[in-house]
Amino acid sequence: MNAPQEKTAAPLAPYRVLDLTDELGFLCGKMLGDLGADVIKVERPGGDPARALGPFYRGERHPEKSLYWFAFNNNKRGITLNLERPQGRHIFSGLVAGADFVIESFYPGYLDRLGMGYATMNQINPRLVVTSITPFGQTGPYSKFKASDIEIMAASGCMSLTGDPGRPPLRITFPQSYHWTGAYAAMGTLIAHWQRVQTGAGQQVDVSAQACMLWAFSHAHTFWDLNRHLEKRAGSFMTGRSITGAKMRVFWSCRDGYLNFIIYGGEAGRRTNQALVEWMDSKGMAPEFLKQKEWRAFNIAEVTQEEIDRMEEPIARFFETVTKKKFFQEVIKREMLGYPVATVEEIFQDPQLYARDFWRDLEHPELGTSITYPGGFAKLSESACGVWRRAPLIGEHNKEIYCDEMGMTKEEVRKLKSEGVI
Repeated sequence: MNAPQEKTAAPLAPYRVLDLTDELGFLCGKMLGDLGADVIKVERPGGDPARALGPFYRGERHPEKSLYWFAFNNNKRGITLNLERPQGRHIFSGLVAGADFVIESFYPGYLDRLGMGYATMNQINPRLVVTSITPFGQTGPYSKFKASDIEIMAASGCMSLTGDPGRPPLRITFPQSYHWTGAYAAMGTLIAHWQRVQTGAGQQVDVSAQACMLWAFSHAHTFWDLNRHLEKRAGSFMTGRSITGAKMRVFWSCRDGYLNFIIYGGEAGRRTNQALVEWMDSKGMAPEFLKQKEWRAFNIAEVTQEEIDRMEEPIARFFETVTKKKFFQEVIKREMLGYPVATVEEIFQDPQLYARDFWRDLEHPELGTSITYPGGFAKLSESACGVWRRAPLIGEHNKEIYCDEMGMTKEEVRKLKSEGVI
């Protein structure tokens, strides 16, 4: 694996971020860190509760060995600070004065109750961009509600479209809503930063996880907007593309797993359909009616269920003879639409990711080893985006920030620690 890139070449290298988020906003801070920002993760004394989330390095449950913590808090330095204490808020005010961004995921009104809400932070530092991430936003009828991933998935409508018809709805197993939200929060933060560059003024960015998740199933909104039709879950099928109500298979069994392929319309779809039939024919598995089909005249909006079923039956038999690797090779070769449903191991082995130098090794001196990480979320043409440092240990950078940067003495830091402030 390759070593980390040089952080000094990254676009946000001159800027500092104070990260006060929980799982809902971890990815936001990490993405800003990927772009080179000096992200300071502010934890409560004793460590963030998310350190208890597994899996753990070599299965050992320990707050310094959470792989979840490693994954979403690398590229950050770490300090401990108790905002519930007056001295803690005084220290935080000093940090705010020298920061460019604050990202937080407390419930609406919490920081205001402590006297450290956006208005106060704006007085301390008018150029500050404060990104507030909550399940349902800062205002509105649900704003005071708390929610975990499953509630966010349900309230956004995603679960109404996930699972087999006639069975209970399903959430996606990994808590994806947190990461959709974190990514949108990072985008909103950068947009606010761009405006600050133009005007010199900071602002508060209000991020609703429910609103972020709406785009995970954006096609469902289109069905309602255009047809006043509420789409329902259809398992491995897709509906709503034909006015006849026909459903099309999306996921197919193959020799070693599953494939994603849909009988498409439009010019790209017609090329894909034709290419698939030609591939099937090269293996002697294309029925005559598919070979004779005029794909340029094929209208997905008017196709009937009978026609779809007739086409899908030989396609299903063909895919049962194909491996995922072979399918993807042919998709690329024949310029088709489709992809294999990859396992985690298959993603790690993907030659394209190796070709892009995606995987990076980070040293973990506390573990006596290095761990391979996904690289930066983007490959930029004129600057770096990558992983620079492992996630912080509990209070690892207290001395570095409180003493070296803020001018406290070691005695002051020890006293504050004994009093539960840091």
